[in-house]
Amino acid sequence: MAMHTREEQLQAFGRLLDILEELREKCPWDSKQTNESLRTNTIEEVYELCDALAAGDDGNICKELGDVLMHVCFYALFGSEKGRFDIADVCNRLSEKLIFRHPHIYGEAKAETAGQVEDTWEQIKRKEKDGNKTVLGGVPSALPALIKAYRIQDKARHVGFDWEQREQVWGKVKEEISEFEAEVDRMDADKAEAELGDVLFSLINAARLYHINPDNALERTNRKFIRRFNYLESKTLAQGRDLKDMTLAEMDAIWEEAKRREKE
Repeated sequence: MAMHTREEQLQAFGRLLDILEELREKCPWDSKQTNESLRTNTIEEVYELCDALAAGDDGNICKELGDVLMHVCFYALFGSEKGRFDIADVCNRLSEKLIFRHPHIYGEAKAETAGQVEDTWEQIKRKEKDGNKTVLGGVPSALPALIKAYRIQDKARHVGFDWEQREQVWGKVKEEISEFEAEVDRMDADKAEAELGDVLFSLINAARLYHINPDNALERTNRKFIRRFNYLESKTLAQGRDLKDMTLAEMDAIWEEAKRREKE
């Protein structure tokens, strides 16, 4: 596919803005939308984009990016109607932030590696006029818990609150698992839940230290389980049987067959 010129890209963006303004004026559904009514739809669209990204499906990525972009433009249109900001303000504010956060490109600071950029990133953000005033202030409360844990740990790392040697984290992981097992044995549900949280937090910490994205890792396992379970279910139905009528040993045999097929 031939890439578009910058002029064509700007024309396409202008066309989108014109269409959204017309829909806002003439469409009964679009004219009633607000920040709050559209918010949950936006969350859904972002997750659909994440699914496309995880699948590496370029056609779907392009489609889902369009849906997310539509929501961004709609929120800017809502702001314009209230006389508070418009899409130009959104773009200009983002441009100014990017310039401020990249003094090694637009200023006299030096950074030769991605690691050097990351080392100063949080400090730069806290210097911004409307930036975060505390180390963890920029972690959105609505983030999914797994991603939030990773971001919390990563932000703490930038101010030196981290293991001196990453291998040290395994002692913490084992300690938390032991404490979780003890509370499960005592049948204390509340304390067991708290300890399980500590286990997960320590495992996410280990993943971060070894440069593994835990959310990607878990989603990879989710997809693998779905693939194998779908095979188990389809193979069972093909035999004219129902999963509920099978023994665990019979299901395990088909499960192992699914694993072998994947390896082959």
